[in-house]
Amino acid sequence: MSRIANIVLVVLIFFMHKKLLHKIYRMLYKSFGSQYWWPGDTPFEIAVGAILTQNTNWSNVEKAIANLKKAGVLNAQAMNRLDHDQLAALIRPAGYFNVKAKRLRSFLDFLHLEYGGRISKMKDSDLSELRDRLLSVNGIGPETADSILLYALQKPVFVVDAYTKRILTRHNIIGADADYHECQQLFHKSFNNHPELFNEYHALIVRLGKDYCRPKPLCSSCPLMPLL
Repeated sequence: MSRIANIVLVVLIFFMHKKLLHKIYRMLYKSFGSQYWWPGDTPFEIAVGAILTQNTNWSNVEKAIANLKKAGVLNAQAMNRLDHDQLAALIRPAGYFNVKAKRLRSFLDFLHLEYGGRISKMKDSDLSELRDRLLSVNGIGPETADSILLYALQKPVFVVDAYTKRILTRHNIIGADADYHECQQLFHKSFNNHPELFNEYHALIVRLGKDYCRPKPLCSSCPLMPLL
């Protein structure tokens, strides 16, 4: 295949995938409606939740968040005054509590050093620069960083998780070996950078993954069954 023909093929495949991604969004929204995501009363609470939800389900995170609220420490200043054991005890329901306490401490140190302990100051930073800074914090990987950027700060970045990769792979939109960046760029190039849309689409994907596109899928009743 010539170089020009290869380029044409790549472009055609991209537009096919773009059209399919738009169609999937419409089908999911029609089936599930708005998901009103991410749960959290403040940007700081959302950021804490994004760290706590690593390797656990949201119901466990809710228990940990409730403990922090009851103790009156779900803000950067109060949480920063806790020692490791106090913080670990409060977030114990989220699992891996010692590891997550260290990660929260790293985030708090970053927040106080770079932004004076005010997460609202992060919103004024350039997206690319802010993402790089978050990724430099111990325990914060791409999914957690992007969850903070999108849900706590309303930055236009798409969050890729295990549900996203599973659904895209099963619909032959990406290959099994596609990495985080490849998956994310597919959404960024297919949609205008609109945080509200990225928020809703990711939430709909999570809903689909939990209810239908499981490791053992329920394809016969899946809203995307007409696409298979």
